[in-house]
Amino acid sequence: MITVMVTGAGGPAGVSVIRSLLARGDVRIIASDMDPWASGLYLVPAGQQCLVPPGLAPGFVDAVLKLCDQFRVDVLFPTVDVELPLLAARAAEFVAAGTALASPSLFTLETCLDKYALAQHCAGSSPVPRTELLDAAAARGRQYPVIVKPRRGAGSRGVRVIESEAELLAVGTDPDLIVQDFLPGQEYSVDVLADLDGHVIAAVPRLRVRVDSGVSVAGVTVHDDELESVASAVASAVRLTTVANVQLRRDAEGHPALLEVNPRFPGAMPLTMAAGVDMPSLLLDLILGREVPDHVDFSELGVVRYLDHVIVPLDQLLEGAEVDYLPTVATAQRAHRGNSILLEQP
Repeated sequence: MITVMVTGAGGPAGVSVIRSLLARGDVRIIASDMDPWASGLYLVPAGQQCLVPPGLAPGFVDAVLKLCDQFRVDVLFPTVDVELPLLAARAAEFVAAGTALASPSLFTLETCLDKYALAQHCAGSSPVPRTELLDAAAARGRQYPVIVKPRRGAGSRGVRVIESEAELLAVGTDPDLIVQDFLPGQEYSVDVLADLDGHVIAAVPRLRVRVDSGVSVAGVTVHDDELESVASAVASAVRLTTVANVQLRRDAEGHPALLEVNPRFPGAMPLTMAAGVDMPSLLLDLILGREVPDHVDFSELGVVRYLDHVIVPLDQLLEGAEVDYLPTVATAQRAHRGNSILLEQP
């Protein structure tokens, strides 16, 4: 039995990884999250649920190392952006403890999580919209509209469409923001799996049919050689090993160009898995040194995302999941220990 620890068990990516690996039958999952209400914690048996400090807390990596040693974890699957570089920076300590990291290298993470560095790094090998830091020269010679967004950050937070030079100049200068040419076409997310030597095994484009707060809530997988080729070139340029999500958008001529790269499992991974590319399971086999096909194809499918549920008896909720601020629930808990409370997950 292989022991795998998954961080970020309350997020859609963490839940997807847990469900994928549980379906194998040869994996014991240790689920971890900072929140005792994280739904993915309750997908595994009691005793395999762990609370950890927030990813940016000083003791986070030490806490994860201790748990990996305690549970004799063979492979660690981190699924939260802020955790990734912290864990990768101390990869040698995990290896010394007998735990392999199922995440990209520190170089790949630092390149992808800095959108300006990513654009500069990929410009010679992939179509990239003009991308500059927001400084005094950023408005010169541009066509509008343009996009202004944080140099670092996830989702659509802080992203603005700027319609004119005057509007851009009014934003001022800020080295933590970038200015990027606006791409008017369809947006795609391409889930990419690369082996430990950087060979791309699968690139699965998903058309983001409907997006809510930067998260795809409806989409379809599509066969498109150009999308797959550009995403694979980006993966090679950033030296990807393991899994990443490459976001592309078509330019005015209809050709895909790079928006950004999320160097982790995406929340919409269930669609890619259903289409025939079970990336968490394939990645686990790669890390374990087992044989994996050189190329994995996929089917064209559609998905509409909805809220799912995990039902947990009250006496199985982890410490810290207090409900005393709800008198009716607290009373019910004291009177009927067998009652359940409904936990919603994305």
